[in-house]
Amino acid sequence: MLQIGSARRVAAATALAALCGLGWTAPSLAAEETKTDAATKSDPVKWRPLLDGKTLNNWSSIDFGGQGEVEVKDGEVTLKQGSELTGIQWKGEPLPKLNYEISLEAKRIDGSDFFCGIVFPVKDEFCSFVVGGWGGGVVGLSSVDGVYAAENDTASFHTFKDDQWYRIRLRVGANFIHAWIDDKQVVDLDLTNRKVSLHPAMFLAKPLAISCFSTVAGVRDVKFRELTEAERVAKPKSNQ
Repeated sequence: MLQIGSARRVAAATALAALCGLGWTAPSLAAEETKTDAATKSDPVKWRPLLDGKTLNNWSSIDFGGQGEVEVKDGEVTLKQGSELTGIQWKGEPLPKLNYEISLEAKRIDGSDFFCGIVFPVKDEFCSFVVGGWGGGVVGLSSVDGVYAAENDTASFHTFKDDQWYRIRLRVGANFIHAWIDDKQVVDLDLTNRKVSLHPAMFLAKPLAISCFSTVAGVRDVKFRELTEAERVAKPKSNQ
């Protein structure tokens, strides 16, 4: 009897241990599954490099007339000063016209006007984001409702140092255009009942280009990504 009782006690203890083990393990597995499901549904950010830093592969110099030379060296594209505009234009496969973000680093090496002008599509229209224009300090979109960056409601004024890299990001959704310089949001345009357009001097730069005006500029680390589902509808934080 003692042996049978001992066996029963051992079996009961084993079953209890197994149940306890399941009791602890099941929530842990459930938590891991929830985490995995959330990660799968979160549409992780995937950047695509557009510039290799060694060549102008998929890009070409824009024939503005009077443009400066374009040089690629040590991971950086240098846009030399021309009589007015110098720039590079995307010649690769077509990119999305909405729900995307462009990121790059740019600097003014010499001169006193814009060192980064991004021409970009907004559905079937085009616009440009100007950094350091109109004498060196204006930032904004050209054009909004037919008004250029220096005078429309996206205009702001900043001080830029020569030979200092600035991280520039431009995000375009169906109903908004947002832009940042480093971690500061500088453009927050609601596109409802607004019309964007492109300065005639920039027509040759469509659909996507980076340029400078009467300035020597450096550009590097150009990359592109599509927005996640959440980003397409949510208003981003200023440091997002």
